[in-house]
Amino acid sequence: MKKIILNFAIVVSGLFTATSCIEEINPQTDYASKDQTADAPNAYQNFVDGITSSMIGQVLYNANYPYDFGYPTFFQIRDVMGQDVVIDDAGHWYQTWYTCSTSLGPRYAVAQFPWTIYYGWIKNCNTVLSLAGENPSEEHKIGAGIALAMRAMYYMDMARMFANKTYGLDKNAETVPIITEQTALADLTNNPRATNEKMWNFIISDLDKAEEYLDGYTRTDITTPDKSVVYGLKARAYQVMEDWVNAERYAKLAQEGYSMMSREEYLSRETGFNTPNSSWMFGLQFKSTDPVITNNDADGSWGSFMYLEVNGSKCGYASSYGYQFSIDRHLYETIPATDFRKKCFIDFKLDNLESPNEIIEALKEYSDYPEDVYSSGYDGVGPKTVGGFSLKFRAAGGPEGHSNQYIGFLGAVPLMRIEEMKLIEIEAAGMQNESRGIQLLTDFAKTRDAEYVYGKHNDSYYNYETSAFQNEVWWQRRVELWGEGFATFDIKRLNKGIIRSYANTNHIETFRWNVQTPPDWMNLCIVETETNYNPACTNNPTPIAPTSDSSEYQW
Repeated sequence: MKKIILNFAIVVSGLFTATSCIEEINPQTDYASKDQTADAPNAYQNFVDGITSSMIGQVLYNANYPYDFGYPTFFQIRDVMGQDVVIDDAGHWYQTWYTCSTSLGPRYAVAQFPWTIYYGWIKNCNTVLSLAGENPSEEHKIGAGIALAMRAMYYMDMARMFANKTYGLDKNAETVPIITEQTALADLTNNPRATNEKMWNFIISDLDKAEEYLDGYTRTDITTPDKSVVYGLKARAYQVMEDWVNAERYAKLAQEGYSMMSREEYLSRETGFNTPNSSWMFGLQFKSTDPVITNNDADGSWGSFMYLEVNGSKCGYASSYGYQFSIDRHLYETIPATDFRKKCFIDFKLDNLESPNEIIEALKEYSDYPEDVYSSGYDGVGPKTVGGFSLKFRAAGGPEGHSNQYIGFLGAVPLMRIEEMKLIEIEAAGMQNESRGIQLLTDFAKTRDAEYVYGKHNDSYYNYETSAFQNEVWWQRRVELWGEGFATFDIKRLNKGIIRSYANTNHIETFRWNVQTPPDWMNLCIVETETNYNPACTNNPTPIAPTSDSSEYQW
């Protein structure tokens, strides 16, 4: 991984929204003023639209990085740091986060990547809030509400990625510096990291205002947050803060008007997790005009990494180059055969079949394109296998999409689903009254596995500091939300460790590590240029990888 060659440190390093017809401003120091936008047609709304349109499909940092395709890349970055999502080759583009490389340190581009992009998104929100003013007019309220909701979501992510302990463990642990539309340039060089307590109170404050401003707003699609998404963000925040009463309250409010995915929707071979449905509360949609689709054969996109069944043009990191994401074998083996979610992952036993034809025939149970799935595993650069591969995320565009990546990669990505809200409600209820939580959890689990029995998934290792009930909820989250970016957040929030070394593990040799608490590599480093120019900002230490594989854990 190359070192950073940029010589700037101000964290508000770029404005990702389009600014046509608007007088040029200095993206490091200024926000557009009302005077500057007054003569530009639809200028304010363009800035509002840019808050979410910049989240997906754009190259925001470096065109040489195929993982630079927007917000969903951080799902994969966070998930591979743990145990549930496995990369299949040490040359995988996400290997730095999986292998605890020294490139995670503050002098490298990997540290610059999230820092630059997240603060750029925050900058977009601050620009809208600056234009709207402290007391927005009716004309500007909706835009301000969207900006506040999104700013809260971005800071929520950053707080959890950069703090070495979450709110429930240490309210005084440091997160990241807070920058708002009112932050002066001079303050940026003396802006310490906010404590958990300060950061999460700030997040709740933004969400309170967003709830007020978005009251009565009806959106045209789920790519823009509305009041239900604000409720969902509040539920996430209060879950982190362990305010169980409010976590339950807002999780229940967030669910109104939505319904859980059915078995048919979950396992659909054409629309599974690529098309919004009644359970999706918030999501993003790739478009044919996105730079990550039009450039480099669309290889630098979510679909390139997540969709196995696009082999017509021999493009795509997952479908053609052997860089897949698989489910952790032990997690897979703990899913009962009666749980339909197990069908999202290919049985490891298929690799024991004697011939390619037998494997392809067996793959018909999972895919209408078994030859393509077989090729994705056996013709790529990684290990010759298909066991554990994920087919949760399907290629878009129907049959045509399976033979044309420019169509197949145009999927939507869920950012918030009602199932997540139900699991927050369940955990929050059970932390107040365990018997009530167990009943709610049982009701939820039976929609996925009619034969579910509470207590089957409380593996002894995971009893560390959490109750048997929370362990059961966590297991449901790990299966239900697999690949959707929650793995690291939950490990840190619950103060869990990871287990990669065990009999028949599918984790890569030399990276089979077992640790009993959240590993240091889950605490992202702040880019060195920030701490150089802002000496009030401390940093997390560069993580040091274990020197050898751990002894096999005995389940």
